[in-house]
Amino acid sequence: MSLKLNKPKDVFFFIPNMIGYFRVLTAILSFLTMKNHPVRTMILYGILGFLDAFDGYAARKYNQGTRFGAVLDMVTDRCATLSLICYLCIIYPQWCVVWQLLVSLDLSSHYMHMYAMLTSGLASHKNVGEKLRLLNLYYTNRKVLFVVCLVNELFYVACYLHYNQFFWMGTILVWVSAPVWIFKQVANVVQLKNAAWILAEKDFLERAVLSKLS
Repeated sequence: MSLKLNKPKDVFFFIPNMIGYFRVLTAILSFLTMKNHPVRTMILYGILGFLDAFDGYAARKYNQGTRFGAVLDMVTDRCATLSLICYLCIIYPQWCVVWQLLVSLDLSSHYMHMYAMLTSGLASHKNVGEKLRLLNLYYTNRKVLFVVCLVNELFYVACYLHYNQFFWMGTILVWVSAPVWIFKQVANVVQLKNAAWILAEKDFLERAVLSKLS
């Protein structure tokens, strides 16, 4: 099932994209409640993460997967995560450099990966080759992707809740989610390295062709 397209703007009204807009709204609301309302923030952030699985499901079910939707999904995830880390810089200023490095790694790895995939003619940043088993498992196994992304977000939320003196959902969850969070950072490094190689290989091949023609 898919909507009949009459104009390019019709893509904006695809079901998964509509879910994406609601995710953007919940992210903005969580920013507004983050300072004084940790419970509301936790609920809003939970909705944001929960709906991340449904936009992909809707895209597959209704045959409405789009480049715009793929970028919207990734950008929403990155903005939500990085905005939360920005707040962690405020409440944990002694770890500010660590948070800055995490922001830089997250942003650079996902941007370079997305750019490398799209310049290679692929419709989504989730289309990876079979050579890199870590990324292949991470992006092609939906259960692994959902769990890793969810627990990664839970780690940052738990750090936030720990500051607000939540024990089980804060302090304990930080330690429980830490191994998966570490895995996600390793995946980001691998993703960054892989994207760099893809772009370098494309540059090399283009220059090799030009050198033969000249």
